[in-house]
Amino acid sequence: MAAVTSTRPYHIIIFGASGFTGQFVVEEVARSAFEGPSGSLKWALAGRSRQRLEGVLNQAAETLRKPELRTEVEIIVADVSEADSLAIMCQQGLVVLNCVGPYRFYGEPVVKACIENGAHCIDICGEPQFLERMQLEYHSRAMDSGVYVIGSCGFDSIPADMGILYTKNQFKGTLTAVESFLTIHTGPEGGCAHDGTWQSAIYGFADSGSLRKLRKKFGHQPLPVVGAKVKKRGSLFFSKEIDQYAIPFMGSDPSVVRRSQRFLYEGHQELPVQYSAYVGVGGIWSLIKMFCGGLLFWFLGKFGLGRKLLITFPEFFSFGVFTKAGPSRKQMEGTSFTLTFFGEGYAEGLDPSQGRPNARICTQIHGAEPGYVATPVAMVQAAITVLNEQQFLPITGGVYSPGAAFARTTLIDRLNRHGLVCICLPLKPYMISLFYQAKDTGIQTAGHIVTILI
Repeated sequence: MAAVTSTRPYHIIIFGASGFTGQFVVEEVARSAFEGPSGSLKWALAGRSRQRLEGVLNQAAETLRKPELRTEVEIIVADVSEADSLAIMCQQGLVVLNCVGPYRFYGEPVVKACIENGAHCIDICGEPQFLERMQLEYHSRAMDSGVYVIGSCGFDSIPADMGILYTKNQFKGTLTAVESFLTIHTGPEGGCAHDGTWQSAIYGFADSGSLRKLRKKFGHQPLPVVGAKVKKRGSLFFSKEIDQYAIPFMGSDPSVVRRSQRFLYEGHQELPVQYSAYVGVGGIWSLIKMFCGGLLFWFLGKFGLGRKLLITFPEFFSFGVFTKAGPSRKQMEGTSFTLTFFGEGYAEGLDPSQGRPNARICTQIHGAEPGYVATPVAMVQAAITVLNEQQFLPITGGVYSPGAAFARTTLIDRLNRHGLVCICLPLKPYMISLFYQAKDTGIQTAGHIVTILI
């Protein structure tokens, strides 16, 4: 296996740069080039079609008004189905940003090529089965080669994973449990997502049994429950916290946070935090659409023909949430997200094994459109952190979640520098009894609302 060496021609190679998400990653790398080592980032694009990659460069040059991109940024032709081309690509860069999905089909060859050819690998995968299988099968090999493979470095799941760490750092005492609530806000143009995410969800649902079998292979012991055990909320409830109906979040955030908490507990003896994630679905009309769409998804996703229908007609079956064209730039400009964390624990000096929690905290991450604005920023800042702060990453290479990899780095500060607004507010009365119908007095609250504009 090749060793990672700083003499390579490129700091970053964007693989899959001509894909829907990849084109926005290209623009973000161009914006952030001054943040590279020694104030300059050397980078290249990679993918199957030189013509399409040239088109992406031309578009970025026009959008950003940087005509020099057309001549200064190199293009590498590489195909996920051709191992030799992937090896040549990986040998030229320090970090490969892998934007080619669904990762369950196309991600493993890139991870393998990066490890064998000494390039760190960062992706934006939201597929727990792929993420955890890569950890099971490639962690030791990545450690041996000194390569960091860090998955889920986009909206899935940097806001949740790093948000938990931020909340824990701000808490004065022992944080024991956190609930998060995600809300998406759209402008007059409405909003949608590209159907690549829809496809990943379909395949993940169809293969959910394999994920359970995979997790058994790790042989993990359950993480200890610190403090009072949090009761899970129902499959549908009205949330006072966000003033709308909410359901459990079906994305990768809970699994990614759990992996990070396990790493920090087993490797650094940090007490793990219980975590539950929910997403707001709006009012009654949104609830009806979600119920109908969910029922169709559940039924059709069980067999091959049904999955083919779901994949062929994403806009119809998702009620316009996912489309083959993806959102327009106007839709993206009007879309944002808010991820609010409500945490509880024990004030300084109190024993978490005694009594009920007596302290609360609220933190919030607010960002621009999550899939194609926030995700490229998170991915690129993760890569820049790897390039500039390797001394603060885990001692050896390996396959890591964002919280495990970046817990000791300044990644949160880097995201903050892309727009941070901090507001201190007292917790509202209903937040005091977040997990329990608290009747005791003297509850302490940390009323921080921290907004990270990504």
